[in-house]
Amino acid sequence: MAPPPPPLAASTPLLHGEFGSYPARGPRYALTLTSQALHIQRLRPKPEARPRGGLVPLAEVSGCCTLRSRSPSDSAAYFCIYTYPRGRLGGRRRATRTFRADGAATYEENRAEAQRWAIALTCLLRGLPLPGDGEITPDLLPRPPRLLLLVNPFGGRGLAWQWCKNYVLPMISEAGLSFNLIQTERQNHARELVQGLRLSEWDGIVTVSGDGLLFEVLNGLLDRSDWEEAVKMPVGILPCGSGNALAGAVNQHGGFEPALGLDLLLNCSLLLCRGGGHPLDLLSVTLASGSRCFSFLSVAWGFVSDVDIQSERFRALGSVRFTLGTMLGLATLHTYRGRLSYLPATVEPSSPAPAHGLPRAKSELTLTPDPAPPMAHSPLHRSVSDLPLPLPQPALASPGSPEPLPILSLNGGGPELAGDWGGAGDAPLSPDPLLSSPPGSPKAALLSPVAKGPPVIPPSSGLPPPTPDARVSASTCGPPDHLLPPLGSPLPPDWVTLEEDFVLMLAISPSHLGADMVAAPHARFNDGLVHLCWVRSGISRTALLRLFLAMERGSHFSLGCPQLGYAAARAFRLEPLTPRGVLTVDGEQVEYGPLQAQMHPGLGTLLTGPPGLCQGAALLFHNSWLWGSQDLFRIVLTEAVGG
Repeated sequence: MAPPPPPLAASTPLLHGEFGSYPARGPRYALTLTSQALHIQRLRPKPEARPRGGLVPLAEVSGCCTLRSRSPSDSAAYFCIYTYPRGRLGGRRRATRTFRADGAATYEENRAEAQRWAIALTCLLRGLPLPGDGEITPDLLPRPPRLLLLVNPFGGRGLAWQWCKNYVLPMISEAGLSFNLIQTERQNHARELVQGLRLSEWDGIVTVSGDGLLFEVLNGLLDRSDWEEAVKMPVGILPCGSGNALAGAVNQHGGFEPALGLDLLLNCSLLLCRGGGHPLDLLSVTLASGSRCFSFLSVAWGFVSDVDIQSERFRALGSVRFTLGTMLGLATLHTYRGRLSYLPATVEPSSPAPAHGLPRAKSELTLTPDPAPPMAHSPLHRSVSDLPLPLPQPALASPGSPEPLPILSLNGGGPELAGDWGGAGDAPLSPDPLLSSPPGSPKAALLSPVAKGPPVIPPSSGLPPPTPDARVSASTCGPPDHLLPPLGSPLPPDWVTLEEDFVLMLAISPSHLGADMVAAPHARFNDGLVHLCWVRSGISRTALLRLFLAMERGSHFSLGCPQLGYAAARAFRLEPLTPRGVLTVDGEQVEYGPLQAQMHPGLGTLLTGPPGLCQGAALLFHNSWLWGSQDLFRIVLTEAVGG
């Protein structure tokens, strides 16, 4: 067997060709596709030596489709890409680029060329290699991933459903992803749903809400009798909540600039469209009663948990609730006596933090941080599917979009496009019905429809705020905690114990505590560590506020605050010695009392998209014309003169 071909450089041209534009009277372009971008250079009426807006990074592309004219006399085929570039003010806005394949005399030949580009681009977006012989056929396309979307309509100040309908569904439809959507109706509804799913029907479960809904999903998977297989199900998160901590970490992992609100949602949706999973560490937390739950985010005690729970009354304000809660918490700052014990990590983590290190307590670990087959689908309650999507087309239109959003994929499915795709005298375009579906594509399933308009939620299904005696449902399955002795038993001698008056204690797994709060800048999704941060008593309100402001940039460890402590651990035990307080796991209030936890490395799988996607695109943007001004321009100029 011949060895596989070496990987191509990011700037190596994979496809090159000349296209017209739509409407037909527009300019003509030379398109060059590389593994990271689509280069667009105008040929006529006047060639551009250095085109403006001529680079479309794949990091900004959600998907593509092929189209044909409704005019019988038009022999051209059309190739359309859906992009979400950042505007001058930073926000993303949907845009489309439609190109006319008209180099051949017959429609069939032009259609084959448009298909070739659409297939090649789709393969690149999904991270699939292209054959070295240049033969690009529909056989290269994978079966469209089938996702189960769980939407909490109460998330994001009640905007979750609207954002899902206006932004998420159109984008994943453009990407050719297959989905079913369910609106959750009450607390623990998502947990109950995933416990009864036939998981072989799905390629991933994605929550459209805050962090709380994903907490339910993961614990539901781990509470199944087949948890060892169930926990392998890839899970994703599209942020429509208040904190959106995990989404902030996914956004950073993808190489995007920090973002909030709708921009964060669009970034994470773009990453989801690209596919790709990453191992996810899960923390097994045993509570005082002996019940157990699994955390993907954090365990908090003191100031952080106080702010999280007390700010629930301001949930209608969105992420501003945490700012207001922080101000109120600073005004009534408390200290808590407690005992923190941990099993130090044997491997020191790397971090981008400054080299002078972190403040250490006596006996604290010394650290120097550096920076599935097709089958019939089971019926789902209150579900909506893209096969077909029973929502009216106007309901899927993003505000300000240059044209209506078609539900398109490479198989040519979906409604016809509106007539305003064309200019005066131009025949409108419609999805190309001749491009066959990829092998193994799922057939349409008959699923229960959803009424038009916003979801109708019964009055009894509201999500009440946590109460002082709130409990997180216990997980009876999952892996054993082999590093933990029974709660209340003496700890092994290799553990480190601190007994202090604390302002806060935070055990965090990913880097972010909120979308804009980088609590552990050196943390990774699968570093196998729980990152312990604490603040001792004696810190002033001003210094504590300065810490949280610096946490927005992940620079709080560089302040040299003597009350700030840190350790990387594999397991820990927390014993509150103050009779009253608040404990939270992933933002959910749990019973107050001693708890202990162990990290289980890579137990779950998180849908993150490719790593460093936008960073690579930024580098490409600066360096693209190193070859573009020579090789590409030489190709373009030669073809322009020859034409």
